[in-house]
Amino acid sequence: MPPLRRSPLRAATALAVCSGLAAAQQASIVLTLGDAARLAARQSASVQVSQARADQADARVTQRRSELLPNLSATVQDGERTFNSASFGITIPGGPFPPGGAVLGPVRNYDLRARASVTLLDYGAWQRTRSAQSSATAARADAASVADMAANIGAIAYLRSLRADAVLRARTADSVLADELVGIAREQVRSGVGIGLDLTRAQSQAAAARAQLIGARGENDRARLDLYRALGLPLDARVVLGDSLAARDRAPLPFYQDAVVLAIKVRPDLAAAAAQLEAQRQSLSASRADRFPTIGLAADQGATGVTTDRMLNTWTWGVQVSIPIFDGFRRSGREAEQSAALRELEARDRDLRQQVTIEVRGALLDVRSAVEQSDASDTRLRLAEQELAEARDRFRAGVAGNADVITASLSLNAARTQQVDALTQLRAARVALARVMGTVTKLP
Repeated sequence: MPPLRRSPLRAATALAVCSGLAAAQQASIVLTLGDAARLAARQSASVQVSQARADQADARVTQRRSELLPNLSATVQDGERTFNSASFGITIPGGPFPPGGAVLGPVRNYDLRARASVTLLDYGAWQRTRSAQSSATAARADAASVADMAANIGAIAYLRSLRADAVLRARTADSVLADELVGIAREQVRSGVGIGLDLTRAQSQAAAARAQLIGARGENDRARLDLYRALGLPLDARVVLGDSLAARDRAPLPFYQDAVVLAIKVRPDLAAAAAQLEAQRQSLSASRADRFPTIGLAADQGATGVTTDRMLNTWTWGVQVSIPIFDGFRRSGREAEQSAALRELEARDRDLRQQVTIEVRGALLDVRSAVEQSDASDTRLRLAEQELAEARDRFRAGVAGNADVITASLSLNAARTQQVDALTQLRAARVALARVMGTVTKLP
C-alpha cells in the first residue's frame, strides 16, 4: 500500500495551527498587583476547596427540605405464601382444620401499589431546613473570606517577586560596577600608575558581586515559583509583572474612623463570622423545635389478587400524630451544646470586631512609617551614588587607590538594598491596609 501524501496546502495549514498553538502557549500574561490579587481570589486551590464546601452545604439544604415535601413510591410484588391456620386465632369445632393447625397454600399473590406520604405539620423539620439554609449562607461567606485571604497571599507573593526583580537589577548593577573597577585597576597597572594590590582588591570585590548576583537570580526564580503557586498558574506560564517598586503609591490615606467603618462593613471575615453566628442561632432553634409534635398523612392505593385477570382495588389511609415525651435527655443535652457553641461564636465575633479597629490603626501607622523610611532611603542612595562618583574620579586621576572606591561601592550596594527593602515595605503596608479594610481585590 503506497504511503499517504499530504498536500502542500494541508501541510501549511497544519504548520500554521501548530505555530498558533505554540504562540498561544508562550503568550505572556501581564499582571498588576490588583490583577494578581483578583486572580488568586478566583482560582487558587484554597478558594476552590472552600467553594466545593459551599456547594456541599447547598446540597444539604435540599436534603433537609425533603422532610417537608411529599414522598411518592410504587411497588410491584409477585410471589407465593403459605399460612398456618392456627395463627388466625379462630377455632371451629369439627371444622376442616385440626386444632394444632394446618398449612394452607401456597397462595399466589400479585400486588401493584402506589404509596404517598406528606408532612402536614413538622415545626422541627422546618427549623432544620432554615438551619441548613443559614449554614449554606455561612459556607458561602466563609468561601468569600477564604478568597480574600487568598487575594492577600497572592498580593504578597507578587510583591516578593517585585522585590526579587529589583534586587536582581541592583546586584546586576553592582556586578557591572565591579567589573568596571577591575578594568580601571588593570589599565592603571599596565600603564605603571597603579599597584597590584588595587587590582587584587578590585577582583575580590568583583567575585563578591558575582556571588551576590547568583544568589539574587536564585531568589528571583524561587519567588516566581511561589507566585505561580499562589495564583494557581501552571509552572510553564510566562508572567510579566506590570508594576514596579519605583512606581510609588502616593494616594492619600483615609481617616481612621472612616477606615474602621468601611472595614466593618465590607470585610469578608466579619461577614463570615456574622453568618456563622446566625447559623448557630438557627441550629439552636432547630434543637428546641424537636419538642413540638408532628402531624403526617399517609395513603396507598393499588390492585391485588391471586391472578392477574382478576385483581381488586384496595386502599389504606391514615393520619399520624407523633408527640415526643421523653428521650433520655437527648434533646436537653443537644440544646446545652448548641447554647455553648452560640456563646463561643458571640465571644469570637466581639473579639474580631475589636481586632478590626486595632488592625486598621496599626496599618495606617505602618504606611506612614514606610513612607518616611522610603524617603530616607532615597536620600541615602543619592549620597552613596555621589560618594562613589567622587571616589571613582579620584581613582581614575591616580591621586588615590581604589580602597575608597571599594568602600563607596559597598555603601552603594547597601543603599540599593535598603531602598528596595523600603519600597517593598511601603507597598506591603499598602496591601496590609487594603486587607484590613477588605479591599484587597480592588487594588489597581
